[in-house]
Amino acid sequence: MPAQFDFQRFQQMTPLDGANIWAYLLDRYAERIGVKRRKPALENLEKIFNATFRLANDVGFRAMTLRDLSRETGISMGGLYGYIDGKDQLAEMIEQVVRHATTEIPRMFAGVDSALDRLEGMIRASIYLSEILQPWFYFVYMDSRVLAAEQRQVAKESELYVQTVVAATIEQIAPRPAGDATLLAAHCLALFQDWYVKRWKYRAAKISPDDFADSTVRFVRGYLGHSAA
Repeated sequence: MPAQFDFQRFQQMTPLDGANIWAYLLDRYAERIGVKRRKPALENLEKIFNATFRLANDVGFRAMTLRDLSRETGISMGGLYGYIDGKDQLAEMIEQVVRHATTEIPRMFAGVDSALDRLEGMIRASIYLSEILQPWFYFVYMDSRVLAAEQRQVAKESELYVQTVVAATIEQIAPRPAGDATLLAAHCLALFQDWYVKRWKYRAAKISPDDFADSTVRFVRGYLGHSAA
């Protein structure tokens, strides 16, 4: 992918919608999901996860029960167990979608020669991806503490992977920007995390994904492109 693109172009180059997500989960967890008819399985996965995000926002994922989820989706308890073993697996599946999506981003720009352009591409893609998958990213950010210990570690390693890639990219910028690359990378991640964590703030101000991405890129390039060590 090129380093400069807008949200519409990103959606065209990286077709990602609900159908892709449900299909990915159904294939990824095929051995665990007992429902084998694909069309109803995809429809029920959509119901289950959309209801999970609503309940997590309303009552909190920790307080949410599978009985709550059954009522919200209209799927019987026995029907739910055809898709998930319990809340831990539900949280694991959400984290898996976010991890898969975020770890693909650096690969999308591996062919961009300029390190600064490559970083811009990753920042734009991260913002646009989190716009498409906002409930998923928000859940992992806010509710990762309720994951099982092993899964919490996987979630941490996923974020650290992206931070490490960004730091390595910063180190390749010439002239080398002032400051510790790992800390600068952490600042970059915090900038685009704000988009999906505090989306209400930007929506109220009528800030579009492109407005936010352009501003973030200008901010990052303004420092990293002119600050030599």
